[in-house]
Amino acid sequence: MKKLKVDRYLYLKKNEWSFSKKIAPIFDNHINKSIPFYKEFQWLCNEVSDYFIKDNSVVYDLGCSTGSYTKKLASRHKNKNKIKIYGIDIISEMINFAKKKNNSKNISYIKTDLNKLKLKKCDFIISFYTLQFINQKFRQNIINKIYTSLNWGGGFFFVEKVRSYDARTQDMTNEIYKEWKKIMGFSDQEINSKTKSLKGVLDPFSSNGNFSMLKRAGFKDFSVIGKFICFEIILAIK
Repeated sequence: MKKLKVDRYLYLKKNEWSFSKKIAPIFDNHINKSIPFYKEFQWLCNEVSDYFIKDNSVVYDLGCSTGSYTKKLASRHKNKNKIKIYGIDIISEMINFAKKKNNSKNISYIKTDLNKLKLKKCDFIISFYTLQFINQKFRQNIINKIYTSLNWGGGFFFVEKVRSYDARTQDMTNEIYKEWKKIMGFSDQEINSKTKSLKGVLDPFSSNGNFSMLKRAGFKDFSVIGKFICFEIILAIK
């Protein structure tokens, strides 16, 4: 099957989007172009983290990819005593790349499936665009584990692409997002190729779907603290 051009130096087959296949070295550049306010959302997470990360805190970044954000977070809290940050990803190439980029003593990168991950008691958990790639039948179990592992007063900061509440606004957001990617330099061919490569791989919930998962896990305090087009930031506090 002919490969589809998704971005400069990035070619994938239909229905075959993957975070492996030597994507790690170009991943950060591609995501910065693909996701609106990617750096700004990371900035917001840093600001929010100040309210949860204290001396001796344990922190998780679920789906850490290249480790670029865990590095920023560790730098943000470098003056805290004995904090431990765990970067988790299922892709070997991402974990290996993250380890090479960062030798901070308070960060550990672990290759594992989130379904099998045993979380320690912690104060802050982060997930950037990760749950949307996990099979829907496993997501509730992961949210349950997150809730159970958080200390009282701990926070879960996660960002997801979300489906709209009806077909009309879904079509609108799809087209607006395409226009945004054109402004960022993607061609129509690259945009269509990315959509084809993600078919059956990216499967986001609606906002209400994400809220329902949080409620079933036990979260009572949660709210949207940021949104742009079809991307939404939720902060849930135990």
